Amino acid sequence: MSDSTLRPPPAHIAIVMDGNGRWATSRALPRTAGHKKGVEAVRHTLEAARELGVAYLTLFGFSSENWRRPLEEVSALMQLLRLYLRSEIADIHRNGIRLRVIGDRSRLPEDIRPLIERAEALTAGNSAAHLTIALSYGGRAEIARAAKELAAAVKRGEMDWDDIDEDAVSRRLFTADIPDPDLIIRTSGEQRLSNFLLWQSAYSELYFTDTLWPDFSKSDLEDAIAEYRRRDRRYGAVASTR
Repeated sequence: MSDSTLRPPPAHIAIVMDGNGRWATSRALPRTAGHKKGVEAVRHTLEAARELGVAYLTLFGFSSENWRRPLEEVSALMQLLRLYLRSEIADIHRNGIRLRVIGDRSRLPEDIRPLIERAEALTAGNSAAHLTIALSYGGRAEIARAAKELAAAVKRGEMDWDDIDEDAVSRRLFTADIPDPDLIIRTSGEQRLSNFLLWQSAYSELYFTDTLWPDFSKSDLEDAIAEYRRRDRRYGAVASTR
């Protein structure tokens, strides 16, 4: 397929960052070492996405199910989150990137919430690129939250029940003001969404790689984008004739 027949690069890429623990275990290191290396991969991937023209990058940082992990590991992850929010935000802001966090913040440690709020406020006016990090996030819970908001609006008389449609739901999701992902990448060889962006991924292209997240590089991102560009996204219609 020639360059002229390839589709444009994806505007929005979402990534399920998986494999930190296995990366560490394969090196006889504690799982926390894998998470630390994974933070470096976040930095490199953000830089690579900007260089490759990806306007929106969404990273699955910590799921609602991850709270079930051992307390020591969860505490280590929260400490890495603190360090990231304190050490990386200046560079993110300097590069004109807007940061936002989606998920159930009420479950996060109290001292982390103001760090998130300050980072979001600092970068709110940036538009060179958009970084979204999903923390304490679950796709089913997000949809249930939207349904509750719609039910409450109907009860208050602010809308009629037959005004509820797909757009009404989408407007009440955490991602209401960003486009749905064109491409979802999952690292480490696992082939499932794991409750990530369930509504938003209805027509996303899925790409799975055996690369563990700490080893994920610009070349891995380029491979995923190249595969995406070769695909024919039909959205339920017939195949294109391009």
